[in-house]
Amino acid sequence: MNNILALHINTPRDVARQIAARVKARRLELNLTQEGAATRAGLKFATYRRFEQTGEISLKGLLQIGFALNALPEFDALFAQKQYQSLDNVLNEQNVTRKRGKKNE
Repeated sequence: MNNILALHINTPRDVARQIAARVKARRLELNLTQEGAATRAGLKFATYRRFEQTGEISLKGLLQIGFALNALPEFDALFAQKQYQSLDNVLNEQNVTRKRGKKNE
């Protein structure tokens, strides 16, 4: 029996396409056409259509779509601060938390 786990790492492109697929599903749940969703989001139809097909869109455009599809609150969790399980975890991390990035060498 093989105990090696298959590791699948999503690329940014994969994640973008998965987000686009979830946006499409949300749009269909709301019974909106692509054109209707684009209008609600304040985007050009071609921009919206390209997003659903490729996952490519600006951050501002994605936020506009989130607002139009009542999903904007879901962005609040993106890059949220860690939730600690104990005081020990907080104290241990305080010792290693950096205030700025490492200089390139």
